[in-house]
Amino acid sequence: MKQLNIFQNLTFWVLLSILLGVFVGHFTPDLALFKVIESKFSYNLLGADLSFGPTLSEVFSGVFISLVKLFINPIIFLTISLGIVNMGNLKKVGRVGGKALLYFEVVTTIALFIGLAVSTFIEPGIGVIREDIAGGDISKYTQKAAGFSWMGFLKENFTVQVLGFSIFFGIFLNYVRGKAKMIAGMQQASHWVFKGLKWVMYLAPLGALGGMAFTIGKFGIHSLIPLAKLMLTVYVTMAIFVFVVLGLIMRNCGERIWAFLGYIKHELLVVLGTSSSEAALPSLMHKLEKMGCSKSVVGLVVPAGYSFNLDGTSIYLSMATLFLAQVYGVHLSWEQMLTIVGILMVTSKGAAGVTGSGFVVLASTLSALQVIPVEGLALLLGVDRFMSEARAITNFIGNGVATVWIAKHEGEFEKEQSTN
Repeated sequence: MKQLNIFQNLTFWVLLSILLGVFVGHFTPDLALFKVIESKFSYNLLGADLSFGPTLSEVFSGVFISLVKLFINPIIFLTISLGIVNMGNLKKVGRVGGKALLYFEVVTTIALFIGLAVSTFIEPGIGVIREDIAGGDISKYTQKAAGFSWMGFLKENFTVQVLGFSIFFGIFLNYVRGKAKMIAGMQQASHWVFKGLKWVMYLAPLGALGGMAFTIGKFGIHSLIPLAKLMLTVYVTMAIFVFVVLGLIMRNCGERIWAFLGYIKHELLVVLGTSSSEAALPSLMHKLEKMGCSKSVVGLVVPAGYSFNLDGTSIYLSMATLFLAQVYGVHLSWEQMLTIVGILMVTSKGAAGVTGSGFVVLASTLSALQVIPVEGLALLLGVDRFMSEARAITNFIGNGVATVWIAKHEGEFEKEQSTN
């Protein structure tokens, strides 16, 4: 009977697919990179960028992620609007939003300092020979960095637009006389959206298989050796941040980080396999509500955190900057390191709104600093996909912890609903 339960568990199939993806990518890269269409498919529908590459692996992972993306904005709209109208207290809505933004800024700043501190101590760039690392074309990233603006960020980031509209619509509903029918219809729509998402999540194993097979098949495990120290340092730093910083935050509100990670283990495996936090974002919102967080807090904090609470990205950006400085033998003073933190405190907030976000923000940071060659980005292209998994997982966990902490401190957490 236990064996039957294991094979009926979606988490088991996602984990098995990740392992199978590594096997396929390593031993049969031709199959993993086999082209099934001539060029990349890309289409924008309701603000969701539906795209996948030409290879078989990219089709598997891309189709799954694209289907999930279709649910993100409707879920954000329904969750926030219903949460605000059910909360009834508009002052509380403003307080929760303000507290969330302050929390994001404080925690991401801590993440930046941790990244700098660990890189300064371990020095992953010392001894790296640039000629041993295969470079790549970084022109598209530098061009986007040069043209980055906050107006462009707000214009391109449809999720932020939906977030803003949902807040205003939720406030508007409070003043509508016949709101009962509208709310009932929205609640019914929310039920069907989450039910549809549940069916889409059964494709998660295919998405994980495709994502991992493409990564290993294209870059190969051998490509990691020259930058192994950097990768190990990044993963260790992310672990320190999760288990120490986020662990203390969870303890502050009476929860345990290990129990929380166990609760969202399926979502973490999906993020690991697809290298995208988007793939499990709607599912995380559902899990947090089931855990006990109110709909209004989940609806406000998680979508906002997706764009502004990028803990893993902040750690990576600070570490990558110091890594390149060490590779090129550029000594950075404490004043310059503080400048890096100051620049990244601003630029990292736009990381979720631009294609190739990590490299675009990193390119803009190096350009502003003007002491580290921007060309050094080419050294990171080959392993960025592997490190993006750590970034996505840390961002994902960070947004979940932020939601729990704010819900607890706002009295919007019902303990009796908590699921371990």
